[in-house]
Amino acid sequence: MPPQLALLIYLAGVVWLFRRDFREKPNVTGALWIPLIWLFLMMSRSATVWLGVFGFQAGDSSLEDGSPLDALVYFVLIIAGLRILARRQISLGELIRNNRWLAIYLGYCFLAIFWSDFEFVAFKRWVKILGQPIMALVLLTEPDFEIALAVLMKRCAFVVVPISYLFIKYFPDLGRGFDSWTGQGANTGIALGKNALGTDCLILGFFFVWYSLKVLKFEKSTFRRNELILCAAFLALIGWLFHLAQSSTSLVSFLIGATLLLVLGLPMIRKEHIAVYYLLGIAVCAIAEFGFGASDWIISLLGKDPTLTDRTKVWKDCLNIPINPILGAGFESFWLGDRLKIMWAKWFWQPNQAHNGYIETYLNLGLVGLSILIALILATFWKARRELLTNFHFGRFRMAFLTALVVYNWTEASFKALHPLWFVFYIIAIDYPKPKPEPRVDSAEEFLETPGETGHFADAGG
Repeated sequence: MPPQLALLIYLAGVVWLFRRDFREKPNVTGALWIPLIWLFLMMSRSATVWLGVFGFQAGDSSLEDGSPLDALVYFVLIIAGLRILARRQISLGELIRNNRWLAIYLGYCFLAIFWSDFEFVAFKRWVKILGQPIMALVLLTEPDFEIALAVLMKRCAFVVVPISYLFIKYFPDLGRGFDSWTGQGANTGIALGKNALGTDCLILGFFFVWYSLKVLKFEKSTFRRNELILCAAFLALIGWLFHLAQSSTSLVSFLIGATLLLVLGLPMIRKEHIAVYYLLGIAVCAIAEFGFGASDWIISLLGKDPTLTDRTKVWKDCLNIPINPILGAGFESFWLGDRLKIMWAKWFWQPNQAHNGYIETYLNLGLVGLSILIALILATFWKARRELLTNFHFGRFRMAFLTALVVYNWTEASFKALHPLWFVFYIIAIDYPKPKPEPRVDSAEEFLETPGETGHFADAGG
């Protein structure tokens, strides 16, 4: 098939999917487009790169200063998000009270600007990272949060998944590249690297597993049948993209998260004892690792070498570079200046992260920052445990995704900047009183409400 014809067919399919979504008349506002654009840019390519795809030059960019156009786009989105939150009269005091560890973490990141060697660069990056909780709050304060989450993820998948296939199959100059470690060909899809494509698959695949489990609880209807078909189709496509991406970290994290989603729904699981289950799980993993070397077996099963494709060597080199162990190099500042030159002089593939979220946090924020991050993760775990007892479906989402994220950051770093997993973390980490959903009626179509559900969906027959 000629690439031009494939492009038209794929774009027609994307338009049809969006039209189908609009016909269902989900209970969301137009403000949802702001976090959707934000998430799409993180899951695909920056505005500057997209303009380059279409043949427009948007000026030079550098590792330290970034792209002026990208900075403008993110700044506009942040301002738009703040205006939405202002109209919704978000209480900053209540937000801080409900999310103390998150506020402490962001506050410490701000303080870490002052001992960075690149204060202005660190400040710009801190402003950009504020966009993550702002976008999450726009989503959380929608009329019905769980419907808004479903709409956000589905609309993102409508673009990311089919266009990834389009780029890989028909536009290899856009959808294929070379692995920076091995030099072999790699499928990148709509993203800029195979690991980034794997991250997209992790997020969207996890969502569709969770969403299908939620929809299964609805009463039998045309809407339920169509949504289950949609979930099955996208899970199949995402599974094939996982195969094409060959991103082991994302695949393992997805399997762990998806398995936990299923396990948490088993009748034998006592939700109030979830903390005990996790402690037992950690103990079993520790025994398996120190007694039987389980990690070596898993690594060989995935076809990786013991160094995790030189990751362990990079960790050692990073930790050998002198920094303040208590405070770190400064917010998002380790991979700048002389430290970056040292690492790039040794590693031809020019790393710009430690490929371990915990080491990355230590390098930038020191032991203090790493301790705060661990406290934030534990606080989020406790929120997820509590929600399992009050709103099981979203509590299950929070608990399983947090687990997948903790595992993912063992060989990749997502506790930083504009990583899409970091955005989803803010969704599960932030507690803010959500508006009570109000059923809407459009002509003769009534919104369904399943016992125990918080969401209302239109049975539009689409």
